[in-house]
Amino acid sequence: MGELITIDTPDDPRLHDYTGLTDVELRRRREPAEGLFIAEGEKVIRRAGDAGYAMRSMLLSAKWVDTMRDVIDEAPAPVYVVEPELAERVTGYHVHRGALASMRRKPLHSAADLLRTTRRVVVMESVNDHTNIGAIFRSAAALGIDAVLLSPDCADPLYRRSVKVSMGAVFSVPYARLDTWPAGLATVGEAGFTLLALTPDERAEPLDEVAPHRMDRVALMLGAEGDGLSRRALAAADRWVRIPMSHGVDSLNVGAAAAVAFYAVTAGRPTE
Repeated sequence: MGELITIDTPDDPRLHDYTGLTDVELRRRREPAEGLFIAEGEKVIRRAGDAGYAMRSMLLSAKWVDTMRDVIDEAPAPVYVVEPELAERVTGYHVHRGALASMRRKPLHSAADLLRTTRRVVVMESVNDHTNIGAIFRSAAALGIDAVLLSPDCADPLYRRSVKVSMGAVFSVPYARLDTWPAGLATVGEAGFTLLALTPDERAEPLDEVAPHRMDRVALMLGAEGDGLSRRALAAADRWVRIPMSHGVDSLNVGAAAAVAFYAVTAGRPTE
């Protein structure tokens, strides 16, 4: 059972995990190095626990204690109860959901392990916007994607904003980082996957004509917002594919494009 501890000073060292949550560069460095991530809101905290992530501590405003009582009773971690104003001073923003939890990270999967056991994989290159990462993971979970592979410079799926936008779906889809780029893509082909590069280039084939849902093993590659896939990534692909557009629109936001493409890749597959 978690111990309820009331804290009334923002510089209490026990609140270290929650300090400066709006400082993106600081948190990007600190959280992986310290083996933690922050879950925000009741649903996300519960989903993190259900996915097997161990809790380091919780930070709650008093009115959320009853709502989170069952989580508190099951978690062998301290629960810090603070006034909303103090939570804002510590974190740097108004915690309107009233509940934060510091969770322990798990060891990352290896790309080779994921490729051995999956059939539908997403590969992201240089997607460094946390909102887009969260949106893509949410669509991947909803539409039956088996796993995600990230280039070395992709944003952290467990950063607070990514977790929040995904509504905890980052806990549902296993992911790994490729150690090298684009050389690491060779492991995808060696595992028997057809590597499809999603691009608005007019030379690309329409997704519906390619019919990726009929392929045995497919890896769909997505690039960053604006720049899209690099020339080296495109050169490594087996085929280029595109989403047909109307009314002179040349492309979609990568999160929206991902959802459309995921449906094309997984259509007809049963999902849990």
